[in-house]
Amino acid sequence: MDESGETRNTRVSRRGFIHSALAGAALAGVAPKPFVGKVLGANERLGVGFIGCGGRSGAHFEAVHWLKTQGKESVEIVAACDVYRPRLNKRVEGYGGKGYMDYHELLADPNVDVVCIATPDHLHGYQAIDAIKAGKHVYCEKPVTHWRQFELTKKLTQTVRDSKQVFQLGSQGMSDSAYHQMRKLVVDGLIGKPIHAECGYFRVGDWGERGMPIDDPNAKPGPDLNWEAFLGDMPKRPFDVSRFFRWRMYEDYAGGPSTDLFPHSLTPVLYILGVKMPSMVVATGGKYRYQEREIPDTFNTLIDYPEGITVAVLGTQGNDYQGTGGRGAPGRVPVIRGWDGTLTIQGKEIVFVPADGSKKKPQRFAIEHGEDFTGYWRDFLACCRSGKKETASPMDLAYYVQTALQMGMLGLRAGKTARFDVEKEQIIL
Repeated sequence: MDESGETRNTRVSRRGFIHSALAGAALAGVAPKPFVGKVLGANERLGVGFIGCGGRSGAHFEAVHWLKTQGKESVEIVAACDVYRPRLNKRVEGYGGKGYMDYHELLADPNVDVVCIATPDHLHGYQAIDAIKAGKHVYCEKPVTHWRQFELTKKLTQTVRDSKQVFQLGSQGMSDSAYHQMRKLVVDGLIGKPIHAECGYFRVGDWGERGMPIDDPNAKPGPDLNWEAFLGDMPKRPFDVSRFFRWRMYEDYAGGPSTDLFPHSLTPVLYILGVKMPSMVVATGGKYRYQEREIPDTFNTLIDYPEGITVAVLGTQGNDYQGTGGRGAPGRVPVIRGWDGTLTIQGKEIVFVPADGSKKKPQRFAIEHGEDFTGYWRDFLACCRSGKKETASPMDLAYYVQTALQMGMLGLRAGKTARFDVEKEQIIL
């Protein structure tokens, strides 16, 4: 199932991005035994199982396959699962492995050590919890949960914390060294006390008829299409071929720019700033271009943090001009402002601009390396072998990011300011 994931500076096709990188539902079943899993040797083969065989999964299948065939990793594609058999068969025929239509059966497969989850948003959290409890390491596509599922986000966070399993969110931009370099510059005090940041995501595309084609207009529920598993915990509805294949258009399964695209932009900013839970979030937006969908195509969020920092996350799917990022870059380049100056990115450099009255001088820092999708996978697999839980995009960071975005979405729908109660760990509207 299609997920977005363009690079910071260049929009490219999924296949084009992979090759450039290479060149440089809930089904009823018996719950797996909790927190088990074999101990992995440094060079022992890792078996990877994929839950979700749609568009976004293709990049993951290809990356893992390349790592194996090029001798970069001792890894094997051993299983795949999808609630739509034609999609499942396509992946199994192309990459091998055993096919399942019930993800619980995949999790029970002893050959699966690592699970990659690339399903609709509302299924991520349940599948990730079940995978962790089955002793599997988890690479989960963003968003980590649906915008309605704050309690599930919290539960998944605790499940990961209580386990020995490794978790990484699919915010692959975190493989870009720029963000790690910027974080160090902030920690070292270059910009002084952080006070404001901005980021966002701009693109053209409704993820409807053009972005998510209907594979088979005559598809119907049955042995080759499990509609109930697709619905998960969302409202029970009669089968709708558009909902099944173009699920990003519907609020039951997706959140539009806020939870679909903003994790790419907000994750590195929160990492750079080192903040956790917000104190207050307000959001504006709506359907300003694409009327066939249920979810907003334009979304703007202001997030206040108790450290005295505001983060502005701006975006629309109606225009792709990035401003400071330059035309063609899907994600707006982050701007990090402090009392003494500002950090941003221009081309292949991090730029420091002193604030008015500051005695500091302008500086430029070469970015050590850009985004590397296969490297992101390799680092994740290294963590799976070593047991190191601090991946490039760990669960706690995903929790902080998703909570802020969920607060924005819930607040917009209610026409209210969302606040976070730290002591009760609850969103208050």
